[in-house]
Amino acid sequence: MQTESLKKNYEFAKVYRKGQKNFGKYLSLYSIESTRQRLGITVSKKAYKSSVKRNRLKRLVKECYRTFEKDIKKAEVVFVIRKTEDFPNYHDLYKEMNYLFKKTKLFNEEKDV
Repeated sequence: MQTESLKKNYEFAKVYRKGQKNFGKYLSLYSIESTRQRLGITVSKKAYKSSVKRNRLKRLVKECYRTFEKDIKKAEVVFVIRKTEDFPNYHDLYKEMNYLFKKTKLFNEEKDV
């Protein structure tokens, strides 16, 4: 299954406005059920000044999401990467994403990761 990207500001705004919200240490998850699977990732320049770090975090989040992609319901999902003292690694993001998906009940019923 191929996930599309959210690109336009109004697409992000719709998910922020109408979607469910859940927060973790490293990520904030906004989601709204949809007919197709779409993903948006944001990192503020204020949180991480270096573009190298921002892009690294976006790649890590995208890769973590890819592992869950087949197990979650079709939804428009936006991850906001939060500023923290320590730089998260793949394992931290994976555990937190699993927690956030369980909390928002986005997992398909037959699969409980």
